[in-house]
Order: sequence, then C-alpha cells, then structure tokens
Amino acid sequence: MGYAEDDYLMLSGIQHFAFCRKQWALIHIEQQWAENYRTTAGELMHKKAHEEGAFEKRGNLMIVRGMRIASHELGFSGQCDVVEFHQNENGIELFGYDGKWNPVPIEYKRGTPKEYNADELQLCAQAICLEEMLQTAIGAGYLYYGENRRRSSVEFTDALRLEVKNMSKEMHDLFARGYTPNVKSAKKCRSCSLENICVPRLQKGIKVRKYIEQNMKMKQEC
Repeated sequence: MGYAEDDYLMLSGIQHFAFCRKQWALIHIEQQWAENYRTTAGELMHKKAHEEGAFEKRGNLMIVRGMRIASHELGFSGQCDVVEFHQNENGIELFGYDGKWNPVPIEYKRGTPKEYNADELQLCAQAICLEEMLQTAIGAGYLYYGENRRRSSVEFTDALRLEVKNMSKEMHDLFARGYTPNVKSAKKCRSCSLENICVPRLQKGIKVRKYIEQNMKMKQEC
C-alpha cells in the first residue's frame, strides 16, 4: 500500500508539522505564507546548497546537490540539499560509475540545533525516500547548521522512522479533510513568521458555553 503521485505532499512540510501542526496547515492547506528574518536567511542558505543537478566528484566521494526524491510509502516528494555517495564495497552500484557507493543525505539549516527533533524528522524522511528509490539501507545522515558551521550526525533509528511514518499518515489525513487544527499559544509562536496570520493568543478566549452563561447572568442582574 502507498500513495498515488497526485497525492504526494511536500517532504519539507514534515519540519513545519513537527514544529506546529497549525503552521503546517496554514502553509500547505490554506496556502498562506509570510517572511521574517529566519525564513529569509534559511532560504538563502538553501539556494547556496541546492544548485539543482550540480555534481562533483572527489576521488572516492561523489556529491550531488538538489537531488529530486520521492517515496510511494510516505507519499512525499521533494529535494535533498546534498547527497554524498561514499565508495564502499558494501554499497550499491550506480549506472556509469565503477565500484559501489553508500548514499548519505545532508540537510542544511540556519542557526543551531533545535530543542525539538523537526530537523531530524525531515532528514530521516529524505533517507526513507532514498532507500526506496535506490533499494538500499541508510543508517545515518548529517544536519549542517550555518551558525556554528558544523555537521551533526543523525542516526535513523526505528523510533525516528516510526515517528516519520506516523506523521506522514496524520499529514495526509488532515490534508484530505482540508482541516486546520487549533493550537495553544506557546513561546515558540514568537519565532513563527505566521504569528500575525495565526494569532494564537486569540485562541485563549473563554469557551462558548461559559460566554453564554456569563451574558445570561449579566442580563439577570440588570
């Protein structure tokens, strides 16, 4: 079982979804967007990393930028910032190249590692796509953070893979229903470019039942 190509969702959306389900729905269901410093800086970094179709070979290492990927199982499609192919006798054969190679996905991010695992989920989803396309197993990948200019290794554990698959199902369900879930206002809302569209603080209002009871009480007192 899997998803038809017409039903594929943007793979990059899993990061939005992990950060905030309403943010994801506003962007991917309602088609709303707004820029701030963080989104602009992130976009500039990805433009440098992508250079779609760019290829480089350095001895036992091949580097592919902006590689298009998709997964029938997850119902995702998108791009990898960078995929490195390391020559290894236990790897896979690549048409037109001697030897065998192990693919390693690398995702570029602005800033530093986050307190939550949105970046790891996105990278793991990329690995699952590559595994399906290349018929291989990928044990780990890397997140490169622009602020500290360091790679952070990410192991694709069973738990992380399961979380990706469960999120994929939930995303497809919400998208099919066209449903935008409500969220509670939180500290992270201040860093979201859609804060003025979402206006999460308004969701702190009293419940309808309580509102009616208060109004009836006021009328009785009058």
